Amino acid sequence: MFAIFKRELGSYFTSPVGYVVIAAFMVFNGIFFYIDCLYDGTSNMYSVFQSMFYILMFIIPLLTMRLFSEDRRTKTDQALLTAPVGIPSIVCAKYLSALAMLALCLLGYAADGIVLSFVASPDWGVILGNIIAMLLMGSAFISIGVFVSSLTESVIVAAVFSFAINALISMIDNITSTIPWNWLKDALSTVSFQAKADNFSLGLVPAADVVFFASVTFMFLFFTDRIIDRRRWA
Repeated sequence: MFAIFKRELGSYFTSPVGYVVIAAFMVFNGIFFYIDCLYDGTSNMYSVFQSMFYILMFIIPLLTMRLFSEDRRTKTDQALLTAPVGIPSIVCAKYLSALAMLALCLLGYAADGIVLSFVASPDWGVILGNIIAMLLMGSAFISIGVFVSSLTESVIVAAVFSFAINALISMIDNITSTIPWNWLKDALSTVSFQAKADNFSLGLVPAADVVFFASVTFMFLFFTDRIIDRRRWA
């Protein structure tokens, strides 16, 4: 498992993908941090995290689009599937490589907090809470992207469909506000990523929301495992 993880993580830096993702994240984070904090003269980073939610939604498909699709396209998946490694280990290794890249990006928030500490007194509880929220939410998005990547050999198709699903998830709150039936509103509200991420904005780590994101992650990784296992014996 570690060998696969190491290979996948290294592949981000043997191609432009890893550098592009990190650079894009840092650039947008820097822009929002300057506009919402330094320019406005506030240590409240809530607006930065809100804005970066949409950037996160866009860049995660770039991290996941090639995880299984590239192997299918180059026909190297057969060598991987016949290796003495369990399917769950393969899926987890690829998932963890993308999660590690996301964690590298999120270090930018710690840098923001350090910069703020020179001019104000940032609330590190809030910053850490939002970093955890981004990591948990990103983990769920990554698992969805891994699942989509396992369904196609086209990297572009995997990226587009992952982004479409992420966009749909991000629009749940807007969709909910237009629905006249309360029972349906309540049902959709329970799966709102944005609403659950907002619960971390006060520096709290609600156990129910942690379980929600962990459950979504596990569910899509399980679906991926089933897809790959069926292909292994096809």
